[in-house]
Amino acid sequence: MSKNAALSYLPRQSVVHRLTGTAKLAFFLLWSTAAMLTYDTRLLAAMTITGLVLFSVSRIRLREVKGALIFMMILVLLNLFAIFLFSPDQGTHVYGTKHVILPLFWRYEITQETLFYLLNFFLKYSAVIPVALLFILATNPSEFAASLAGIGVSYKIGYAVALALRYIPDVQRDFHNISQAQQARGIDLSGKDKAFTRLKNSAAILLPLVLSSLARIETISNAMELRGFGKHKKRSWYVQRPFERRDWVALAIALGVLALSLGLTLAKGSRYFNPFQ
Repeated sequence: MSKNAALSYLPRQSVVHRLTGTAKLAFFLLWSTAAMLTYDTRLLAAMTITGLVLFSVSRIRLREVKGALIFMMILVLLNLFAIFLFSPDQGTHVYGTKHVILPLFWRYEITQETLFYLLNFFLKYSAVIPVALLFILATNPSEFAASLAGIGVSYKIGYAVALALRYIPDVQRDFHNISQAQQARGIDLSGKDKAFTRLKNSAAILLPLVLSSLARIETISNAMELRGFGKHKKRSWYVQRPFERRDWVALAIALGVLALSLGLTLAKGSRYFNPFQ
């Protein structure tokens, strides 16, 4: 597999990889729900640190997912900027106090409450992103399809998702090969030309890429039809594994985090941890 392949299965010898697909899916769903329910800074910070530790345990290197991380961080920062742009006093509304740090213009001013609210919002993302990446990178696509079937999702949907995940590195490889072939024919795709010229030259890659993708889709669909895919309502899975002790431990941890998130919310009657009172 290409080292530049993004968001595709990366096999490693780690405890995270040895978890069953169903356990990893359930852990991700419970973990994400816990992060969405609360704005408690202490819990979100602990979840973020735990997610980073799990990422380190998985033996997946950051450089292998650098592109995906940069893209996600840009989206998160844009989201934070949009919150401040459209609701600069959101922190004041949430925490009920106002401590101005820096007046800007019109109704825009930087307050401690707004910065703290944006910090919590950032922590919500940072608590989920490592676990989400782990679920994608540490789960074999076939086992992922089996895990979806394990929680009651139609196996047709699960198989479609598995095919899509398997298709990502294939498209990346085809794109790289076609790009190299077109550059060997004298088509410049570097940053030396103007943006419009590069866009026009990119059509020399996109058309062959689309055609090769359609050919692959037809081959796969014919193979599935010949094997009678979809004839029965249920099917067995070759890669499906029974739960072991480590799977139950992972589920217990995720359930404990969810229970803690709910408990903090119900005990205080609010989703927010307020250090300003």
